[in-house]
Amino acid sequence: MSWFKNLFEPAGQFIALGGPVLVILACVSVVTLSIVLLKVWQFRSERVGRHRTIRQALAYWDAGERELAGESLGQSRSYLARVLLLAIEVEARPDAIRRMEAEAEQAFVPLERGLRVLDIVVQLAPLLGLFGTVLGMIEAFQSLQSAGSQVDPSALAGGIWVALLTTAAGLAVAMPTSMVLTWFESQINGERTLAESAFAVFLTPLTERTAAPGKAAVRYGT
Repeated sequence: MSWFKNLFEPAGQFIALGGPVLVILACVSVVTLSIVLLKVWQFRSERVGRHRTIRQALAYWDAGERELAGESLGQSRSYLARVLLLAIEVEARPDAIRRMEAEAEQAFVPLERGLRVLDIVVQLAPLLGLFGTVLGMIEAFQSLQSAGSQVDPSALAGGIWVALLTTAAGLAVAMPTSMVLTWFESQINGERTLAESAFAVFLTPLTERTAAPGKAAVRYGT
């Protein structure tokens, strides 16, 4: 058990220096890391950002190959493929576009779950660190007042750097969380853009958009 003690003893001393605020920040960092790992696993399992099969299906649909488009979507493990299969089932009618958009937004809800917590951490962690610093500075100046004329500059400096630990800890939690949150949001924005593009393709295939003037547009699957 000595290795266990050697591993956690420095962390315990560090937390003891920062007081209860540093304990709160340590707990917040653990929760934040758990959410980040969960979201990474979720994005990977839902194939977020990896839609080669879906893009191939859109190319088939544009070429008028409805059956091949359906087969390609059926092979995809992406959550978005299920929404696009609905578009094929309703034959991409204009009056069904609202239903498709609603289904897509419903599919985005699980992906966005937990991001609000990360956003709160980004905003709250620096404030918690600053709060801990203010409390530490108050304690340091109280000690300075109690010492009277017997002031030890080294003791005052020691109290100040200990107080600043919480600010550093708050920033250390907030900055990487902000970067990860930005990446998650950019991935979801990319998913929404792909969904909108796919709806446009299914609603108006290229074969229909490029139909010769004066000829009836051909709708595949009708």
